[in-house]
Amino acid sequence: MLRFHFSAEDLARTRVAAAPHPLWEIASSLHRFQTPAGRWAYAHWYRTARERLREAGLEGVVRQVLLPLFPRTSYWPDFLTPLEGVAGLEAGLEAILATPADRVAAELAALARIGRVPAPLGRLTEKEARVELVGILRAYHRAVIEPHEEWVHESVHTERVRLARHLLDGGTEGLLEGLGPAVRWRHPRLEIGTYPTQHDIRLEGRGLLLIPSYFCWKGPVSLADPRLPPVLVYSLHHEVPAGSARTAADAAGSPSLELLLGRARAAVLRATAAGATTTEAARLAGVTPATATHHTTALRDAGLITSHRHGNSVIHTLTLLGATMLSRNVRRAPSGIGQGLLPGTDLLTDRPVRGA
Repeated sequence: MLRFHFSAEDLARTRVAAAPHPLWEIASSLHRFQTPAGRWAYAHWYRTARERLREAGLEGVVRQVLLPLFPRTSYWPDFLTPLEGVAGLEAGLEAILATPADRVAAELAALARIGRVPAPLGRLTEKEARVELVGILRAYHRAVIEPHEEWVHESVHTERVRLARHLLDGGTEGLLEGLGPAVRWRHPRLEIGTYPTQHDIRLEGRGLLLIPSYFCWKGPVSLADPRLPPVLVYSLHHEVPAGSARTAADAAGSPSLELLLGRARAAVLRATAAGATTTEAARLAGVTPATATHHTTALRDAGLITSHRHGNSVIHTLTLLGATMLSRNVRRAPSGIGQGLLPGTDLLTDRPVRGA
C-alpha cells in the first residue's frame, strides 16, 4: 500500500506534468521487455524496438547494464529518474551526472540487497562511469523511444485534456479521483492498494507531481526516498478486465461490438489487439485479405486502429479509442505474444513491483 497524505496546501500544489518524462519512459519501457504482461498494448512498438536495438548494436549493453539497473522489482535507484527530466532528456541526463557519489553508492547498495548487481555497475559512483551510462541511455532513447515520441506526446496530451475536465468539474479532488482504478482518493489520502511495499509519504506542503506515462503498465510507481520531490507515475491507458482474450471464433458472445461494427469488422478489430498485419488479421477474422484491407481502412478512418509500415508489411494496432472500445468486450490478454526481447534474456516472473 502506498499512501500520499495531503493538506489543503498540497491540494493547491498538485499538478500534472506538461510532457512525457523521458527517463521514466526509459525505465518503464525496459520493464516492458521483462514481462509479457500487457504486451498487446505495445505490439506496434515492441516489434520495431527489437530490431532497432539489434541494428544499433545495443543488445549487449541493454542486457548487461540497463536491465540490471532497471529491474522489474520493488526497487531501482531513484537517481536514474530525477525530477529534472520534466524539462527534457538532456536536463535529466545532466542531473544523473550531477548526482553526488555517496547517494549513488547508497542507492546501488539498496539495489544489491534485493538482487544481484553486476560488479562493473559499482563504478557508477565515479563521474566517468556515469558519463558512459548517460551515453547508453541517450542511445537507447534514440533507438526505441524517439521514433515513437509523437505517439507518446499525443497520448500525454490526451490525458491532460481528460484530467482538465475532471479538474473543472470536481476541482483537484476530482482530478485525483480520475486517475484510474489503481488509484483511490480517500480524503485526505491518495492510495495505491496494489503497491508492493508499505509506504506513507507525507507531502507537507510540497504538493504532488502527477506524471502520466505511456510505457507504464497498470501499476503506478513513485520514488522510493520520501525526502525527494513527490511524484506519482501512472499508466495512461491499456486497462483491460482480468481474464483472457477472445478470438474471432468465440466472439459471438459480444453482441454490442458486433452490432456496432458487424461481425467481420469486429473480428478484425480484435485481431489488431496484439498487433497484426493485414494477412494475419484476415486469417484470425476468417476473411480474405482484400476484405480485411477494406475493414482495416474503415477502422482506421474511424480512429479505432492505426497502421505502421514494417518492411513489406503493414502492422495494425489499436488506438486509445479502439482499446477502450475493445476492453469492454475482452476477457483476458492475448496469448502467444510472450517472446523475450533479447537472445538469452528470459522474461521475469509477473509479480507485484514498484514499477509496472
